[in-house]
Amino acid sequence: MAQQARRAPGRPKKPQETVVEQPKQEAPAVATKSVKKRPVIKRKEKMTTTVEYEIPKGAGVVYMLPQKGVTVYDENKDTVREIRYCPNEPSIYVDEQSDNAIKESVAFREGRLFVPKTKPNLKEFLDNHPLNMKNNGTTFKQVDKKMDAEVKMNQEFKITEAVTMVRDKDINELLPVAMFFNVNINSPVSEIRFNLLRIAKSKPQDFIDSFDSPQVQARSIIQQSADYQIIGMKEDQCFWFDSKSMIVSVPAGQDAMDVMVRYCLTEKGAPVLSSLEERLERLA
Repeated sequence: MAQQARRAPGRPKKPQETVVEQPKQEAPAVATKSVKKRPVIKRKEKMTTTVEYEIPKGAGVVYMLPQKGVTVYDENKDTVREIRYCPNEPSIYVDEQSDNAIKESVAFREGRLFVPKTKPNLKEFLDNHPLNMKNNGTTFKQVDKKMDAEVKMNQEFKITEAVTMVRDKDINELLPVAMFFNVNINSPVSEIRFNLLRIAKSKPQDFIDSFDSPQVQARSIIQQSADYQIIGMKEDQCFWFDSKSMIVSVPAGQDAMDVMVRYCLTEKGAPVLSSLEERLERLA
């Protein structure tokens, strides 16, 4: 009888597994917020072709600009020449006008005169007239609205800056400035800020400059030193309060505080200012 073959002992082989690839999942689309572009605003600055002149004060209803015997200095010819306005003449100089030149009056109505670009000789006459303020005259001037707007805008910006300083700066930074502008620093803080606010609005540039002014800081130190009787001030001298020795003499008719401030800002008076500052710090 044939023997049946035996299988070798051991662990049976694992059946091979078939790997099934899973379909890749796409990342969910992120909703993006559409940003709508603002339309470009096109602008075209309007260039005026009419020049305006004005009489700032005392014009009345009608003001006739003098033309008789009006002379100006001509730099090109280095001589004094007479000018007048004749509409039909190409020149404003009398010596270049024809014998039949007809003069025409130049009238400001309600203090204003508008000159179109079709009258260049009238504009030249007004620009050269000795009563024009740009020629050191006192009667009329050309109106520059663009320049006026820039000046007013810059002034408003200065006021805004000064007002912001009153609001945002610490009271200790404001006190020297308050003393410089003769504001009572012993009043409530709100009252000090209010008084400084009025000064900032009326004199914005002076107010802004005062924070970096050595005179302001020196005056503050000297005033406090006088209040604490570290120094004394009389009409004729400033002196040390304890020893009565003179610091600086005050000339007749001058303010003792102003003299002391000027002295302390000199090389000779700098040690005095440093000494006053040290004494005040010890008292704080």
